[in-house]
Amino acid sequence: MALLAALVPVVMLAVVLALGRYEDALLPTSDTEQEPATTGLTATEGAGPGATA
Repeated sequence: MALLAALVPVVMLAVVLALGRYEDALLPTSDTEQEPATTGLTATEGAGPGATA
């Protein structure tokens, strides 16, 4: 039981560090940000039901 109590904080620290690395790899940084991608739809094609042009 003492071993479990000693290992839980170390495992939680490893998980937090791994999630931080994952976030850095997944999200773009300010120097790599690009223009948002366009879908190519016109205003009426992308509109939902009941929309008027």
